Amino acid sequence: MSDANPQQQTEIEAAVYRKMIAHFRKYPEVQNIDLMNLAYFCRNCLSKWYRSEAAARGVELTDEQSREAVYGMPYAQYKTDHAREASAEQLEQFETARHKATE
Repeated sequence: MSDANPQQQTEIEAAVYRKMIAHFRKYPEVQNIDLMNLAYFCRNCLSKWYRSEAAARGVELTDEQSREAVYGMPYAQYKTDHAREASAEQLEQFETARHKATE
């Protein structure tokens, strides 16, 4: 990004993150296992990255707090309202995908 200064780049990246989170919240029917199997990351990965980056900046969050920042609601509520049982095929694909997931 040659024309953006560091502050602008940070603002652009933050705006893109917010749009991605809004997109995930708009489509809760897209299951985490599907995201993992296709992209090797999911909402839970985002919440772990969020917590890790917060900690690196001196902000301590619980798993629940970081998940709520990503899901827009308590994780237990999200699971109740939107999560489906994974199929045997999805679980099989997940075994490969989880090893490719980034930390």
